[in-house]
Amino acid sequence: MASQKRPQYQWRGRQLSWKGFLLTLCVFCCKQATSQPSAGVIEFRLREFMNVTILPAHVLEAKLNHIPEDDAFLIFQLHTQFLNVNISFSLDYEVNSTQKGSDVGLFFPLQPLQNSTIWYLTSAEHKPINCTAVILPYRSRDPVPGGCNNGSNISDPNIYVSYNLFETTISFEPASTGYARGQTTSPCSTLGRQFQYEVYQYLLPENNLSEEVLIYHLQRVVIEQGTANGKPIKSLNANEETRVSFNSVPGQGVIFLVIVKDNVLNTSSLYLPAHTYACDFASIVDNCYTLGKISTKVFFIFIGIAGLFICFFGHRYFKCELFFMGFLLSGIICFAVITKTSSLNYDARLGLTAMTGIISGALVALCWWRFGSVIMCMAMVSIILGLILASIIFFTRLGDFNIFQSDIIFWVLFCVIALIVPLLFIWWPREGNIIACGVVGAYAVVLAVHTFASTTFAYITFNTLKRALNDDFSRSFTNVHFQDIDIVMLVVWVCLAGSGIAVQYCRERTNPLFPPNPYMIWKQEQERRKTNILDPSYHIPPLRVRLKNKLEDLFKREEPTGERTPLLL
Repeated sequence: MASQKRPQYQWRGRQLSWKGFLLTLCVFCCKQATSQPSAGVIEFRLREFMNVTILPAHVLEAKLNHIPEDDAFLIFQLHTQFLNVNISFSLDYEVNSTQKGSDVGLFFPLQPLQNSTIWYLTSAEHKPINCTAVILPYRSRDPVPGGCNNGSNISDPNIYVSYNLFETTISFEPASTGYARGQTTSPCSTLGRQFQYEVYQYLLPENNLSEEVLIYHLQRVVIEQGTANGKPIKSLNANEETRVSFNSVPGQGVIFLVIVKDNVLNTSSLYLPAHTYACDFASIVDNCYTLGKISTKVFFIFIGIAGLFICFFGHRYFKCELFFMGFLLSGIICFAVITKTSSLNYDARLGLTAMTGIISGALVALCWWRFGSVIMCMAMVSIILGLILASIIFFTRLGDFNIFQSDIIFWVLFCVIALIVPLLFIWWPREGNIIACGVVGAYAVVLAVHTFASTTFAYITFNTLKRALNDDFSRSFTNVHFQDIDIVMLVVWVCLAGSGIAVQYCRERTNPLFPPNPYMIWKQEQERRKTNILDPSYHIPPLRVRLKNKLEDLFKREEPTGERTPLLL
């Protein structure tokens, strides 16, 4: 009996096990469909950076234990290259306790006897995100970054960055006085004059879009608080607007840092560092990796080749020089007018600029051929050299003085500097023209190199053009740091300009100051041919007759030549 029931019992057990397995699988699937994303835990230590990877649809818990009793508040900060992440105090992700972005931070006031806390991190993208995070502690005497947040009761230690083609702007909330655990800060209206904000700019290596390089320098900026390698830009007091503008350099990584100092208690705190490349990594067209448009490269390559020719041969081939200078001057004016008055795309504007420049250059050369006015031609050439000279002066630290934020003062002084050069050309026209050929032609080569390897010197003229096109650019700080390629391009510019000037001066010093009037030479040749019968060119028909004969020959049927009758044997 036992041997007969045993198989029956085993079969029932198998039946029950299969039913249990299917039931468990169904419950597991239902839980997965309705539950929150799975969570991971990572332990943090104060002032120590952690490089973490946040997976999509996952919640990462950032835990901190053993908080010292002397610390009054904490600032948790997290940085990615360009992808957005969410950080929050709770899994509900409430508006007042959540931040989203690529440089995000949260202020966390500590309660009495509290020695641990948790933040929640999630990805706002559909891909894994590599980031670096750190928790910085502060004491009750330290100022609270963003403590006077007008939009909320929660302190906001973040720096907000916005950019366009012309300028990059950072803004942040004013600070408030620190306070002990369980207490509240002083009213913001009574903080009048005790805070000072130091704004720093930290440039990343040029032409480097690496995520590892960014994370390394962000960690270095936080550890050193930007004072070691960062460049101080501006110092703001409590009565000034907490908003600073800079010149946009697309593709150049920049980290902005703000340190708030309490002049009464002699303490300081660090706002959350923010970075930008003034370009979009996620854009399909013209992103950070493909900044240089083909049309721009083609345009400036031709400019560079023509500039190299003008640098060494401009004065000898005077009509070519006038065509080049007329092209540049009319092209700059045309591009500025079209950009200011129309909504055409970049390629269309560049095409119209090139077309206008070609026509204008040809007209300038034609005017010289017909009238031969040296004064008119030298006025145009000297104005171009004056524009470059004025742009160089305002490209230095002089351009960042507050007085030149006034457009009236800036443009009046700019025009005065630009018009001094034509006055000098009156006394030394040939020498001035050779100098203009060397300087302008060599700078055209620098602009051509800039389309392939970004260099600071291209922004000498770009900044002036930006100020003419953008009304708000006057408030921007245009100073930039010299890097390795800038030193190389400075040497190239100086050597090309110097050698071009020397070669042209040595070759032209025994020749007349300027070529004779082409139209007068042509008229004299025509008169000589009419009166000199022995001249072989006297018997050459006029050009109109020769063209007419050529056209008639094209449509004239040729008569067969040779013997027409059969040969007699």
